Amino acid sequence: MRWDNLFSDLESQLEYGLHAEENDLHDEEERLRLGRLSLRDRLLQLASVSERGANYSISFVLLGGGTLSAIVKTIGKDWFAADLDPSASGSTRRQQQCIVPLTAVQGLSLTKRQIRHSLEPRPSREGAGAITDRLGLAFLLRDLCRRRTAVEVVLATESVFGTIDRVGRDHFDIAVHDATSSRRDVEVVGYRLIAFDCVVLFRV
Repeated sequence: MRWDNLFSDLESQLEYGLHAEENDLHDEEERLRLGRLSLRDRLLQLASVSERGANYSISFVLLGGGTLSAIVKTIGKDWFAADLDPSASGSTRRQQQCIVPLTAVQGLSLTKRQIRHSLEPRPSREGAGAITDRLGLAFLLRDLCRRRTAVEVVLATESVFGTIDRVGRDHFDIAVHDATSSRRDVEVVGYRLIAFDCVVLFRV
């Protein structure tokens, strides 16, 4: 009987040791996974949760101290596109879209639920999502330039409205004109070259 007790005790100790080792290994793997997360990774996860039905606004703290409440729709290599949340500003105007360079994001102000969602392992992206992951801000701006889309460029100290004429490697040219007019030479009041790093957001 005593042998049975001894072996039973040894088995319990061995089983406990194996479980403890597995738990320690899992905890270490989780610490390594969290240590590799970028802000973009966490934003991607929040966007994927939103696509699955949560559809909540995220509050961003931007360069210069400004804030932005928006529902993220698409995330590129170094930018994201979102619908501005009209309820955050009390606006009754139609929903506006914006494009924000990730370098302009100082941080995110999240709820406890959003923090939990942002830390979840992200599912692999395939198809269109995987392609968008590789598209940089310059590519997106060249598309806006090709479409002759008027944009409001928000900088840390001012806003500029106009139409993008051309896009370089780290900057773009914009023909400045009034928001109520189109890009015609007679309506253009000036031209600006703006570095990507200075842009807080684009309102489209």
